[in-house]
Amino acid sequence: MNFKDLGISEPLVQVLKKSGITTPTSIQEECIPLIKDYKDVIAQAQTGTGKTLAFLLPLFENISPDVCATQALIITPTRELALQITEEANQLAKGKAINVLAAYGGRNIGSQLNKLKGTIHLIIATPGRLIDHIERGTIDLNKVKTVVIDEADQMLLMGFRNEVDQILRATPRNRQTLCFSATMAPNVKKLAYHYTYSPTMVTIEPKKVTIDTIRQEVIETTDRWKADTLCQVLEEDNPFLAIIFARTKRRADELFAKMKKRGFNVQVIHSDIAQNKRERILKSFRDADLQYLIATDVASRGLDISGVTHIYNYDVPETPEIYIHRIGRTGRAGEDGYTCMFVAPKDNLEFNMIERKLRRNLPKRQLKEELRKTK
Repeated sequence: MNFKDLGISEPLVQVLKKSGITTPTSIQEECIPLIKDYKDVIAQAQTGTGKTLAFLLPLFENISPDVCATQALIITPTRELALQITEEANQLAKGKAINVLAAYGGRNIGSQLNKLKGTIHLIIATPGRLIDHIERGTIDLNKVKTVVIDEADQMLLMGFRNEVDQILRATPRNRQTLCFSATMAPNVKKLAYHYTYSPTMVTIEPKKVTIDTIRQEVIETTDRWKADTLCQVLEEDNPFLAIIFARTKRRADELFAKMKKRGFNVQVIHSDIAQNKRERILKSFRDADLQYLIATDVASRGLDISGVTHIYNYDVPETPEIYIHRIGRTGRAGEDGYTCMFVAPKDNLEFNMIERKLRRNLPKRQLKEELRKTK
């Protein structure tokens, strides 16, 4: 099966080929024909399965460049995810003359307003900024044929239900609606069915390879010694590119200050960091000018950076699903990855839940003796 078999036109196939993408993933195989045929779809798939192209490619096929109206809308919960989807859409736009607008908070609305003076075929937006444009009358969704609700589980978690309702009321009732979610808890499924009409359910089981190609270890420590222990591990590992997960913005900032003081090549992203600065940081990390990126879960949602060799769970995640989501940032495309989790006595409940979910005991890592002596 190739992209031509799925009905993707030659110019888009060539764009994919230049990016090294020649074979569709499972979710792309299942979703592209359905979406091209204007069917409503509810899809469950983890990050890293190629779900963004699963909806972008058929959207690009269905959009008519010569129609001067917004024909497709993608709603996503975070600015980082909106930016990432926009980057992929702009790549595809090289193969088809489609104008794309990213509308999200944290950026000057003036530049978005200027771009809106021309024809915009596809809008990728966070709920708050999109509603701002709707209320200003600067965005008209009356001709929208397809709406994508991306990361529906996070939309609910972050309390965007009312905003999504308001946005959809501004679109035609006979639109095509696509819901994509990493998890499909009952409340997420109920929301998805509420927004769609006679949808086709597509479920892509998380690839076991994501876990199987990742070496996972645990270090038992205390909160007091956690930062010191992490820094010793980083000196021992000297990873090519590493993401370090902290549970809160405050914890991320505190760790950033400690690592910076010790001379590590590190930056931090969370929702309080200005958007233009976050974009600069992410570009530096993608270009491997940065070695370490400290992130909170919300800020990291949708990050898909190739070359990440190590993931460090500085704080134990609240749920096994978050743990799997975090470590899935490494070991991509069959490459080996490494993750290390720092567990304090207060983390035992969450840690035990993770081991039960994995159905295995994670091996304990011991620090090298000479490093322990320097503590």
